[in-house]
Amino acid sequence: MPPHFPDTVIAIPVRNEAERIEACLRAIDAQTDVAPGSLGLVLFLNNCTDGTQAIVEALRLTLSVPMRVTHVEFAEAQAGWARREAMNAAVEWIGPVAAGGTILSTDADSRVPPDWVARNRAALRAGADAVAGRIELDVGEAALLPPSLHERGRLEDAYSAVLTEIEARLDPDPYDPWPCHRTTIGATLAVTRDAYVAVGGMPAIALGEDGAFVAALLRQGFHVRHDPDVVVTVSGRLVGRAPGGVADTIRARCEKPDSLCDARLEAVPRAVFRYLCRRRLRRLHAEGRLAVTRGWARFLKIPESDAARIAALPLPGLAVAEAERVSPRLVYRPLGPFELARHIRFAAMTLVPIRALTGLANRRGPAPTQRPVAAKREVPTGP
Repeated sequence: MPPHFPDTVIAIPVRNEAERIEACLRAIDAQTDVAPGSLGLVLFLNNCTDGTQAIVEALRLTLSVPMRVTHVEFAEAQAGWARREAMNAAVEWIGPVAAGGTILSTDADSRVPPDWVARNRAALRAGADAVAGRIELDVGEAALLPPSLHERGRLEDAYSAVLTEIEARLDPDPYDPWPCHRTTIGATLAVTRDAYVAVGGMPAIALGEDGAFVAALLRQGFHVRHDPDVVVTVSGRLVGRAPGGVADTIRARCEKPDSLCDARLEAVPRAVFRYLCRRRLRRLHAEGRLAVTRGWARFLKIPESDAARIAALPLPGLAVAEAERVSPRLVYRPLGPFELARHIRFAAMTLVPIRALTGLANRRGPAPTQRPVAAKREVPTGP
């Protein structure tokens, strides 16, 4: 019998998920609008000591989706490395000749909806190279969290939505139109095989590998769709498996309720300034004028040596990201949670004339959820 090569593979890093792995796999097995034989599943078990491996092997025979399982012991294992190993195994399974091959990533404590694969594939067919979805906390586990944490999540969601609409109007991306969001998390990522390989794969870093991966895609000119209709349910537990993950963020915000918000949640005037600067830099790059004029560099207080280097960068995403990195005028100054309410009011008023001037259809954005970590994995860098 010839080997089976699916064109879409879901990659999941797994560590000690005996309590949740069955629900995760059952949800994947319930995918709709997926042609038989087109979907595969890779589980990368690392340092499991709680019986997860035995549960996976028992489930293997009951699932319709073919599955490849690797189990390793590695003392220096961390989140980025494990996700990279899982996704690299997905690349290997798809093979080098599969046109339009797709890799999806989720977590072992997540439950994807039945249309998760179909929605991601639809966004990729529409022109995206990658798709970043949103997360919602498990309702039962979320109910156990403090009300103050839910209120903070509600405010962060509301402010992020307004900033995202302002950004979409002032610096529009035709491949990521409003309504969209800015959450980036490994629990719901999709990427074409070609784009994944082109940027060198998932960064093998201990924290924020998902955000770093999406930022790399954007810098290299790939199109990322932040689709508000792709939503995955994740655990609301306080003790997680990966340092710096959702569980750590929830626990830290319980312990320090006044901790700063995500870097992207800055005051409206600074955000508007940033979006307009990005748009201007992109236009200058497209017109070949970054190297001709240095007014932009003086305005952003970028030294001449850095300006020449930025102007020589071949892609607008690279130039924008580097300008933001070196400009003292584009340093992020995130808000505290207790500042959000008044900034939301000001942002809503600011959005009224921006809508009138830009003429973008006033479509509704992603619905607010009860996620206390809404800004946890937002990518602050352009383009």
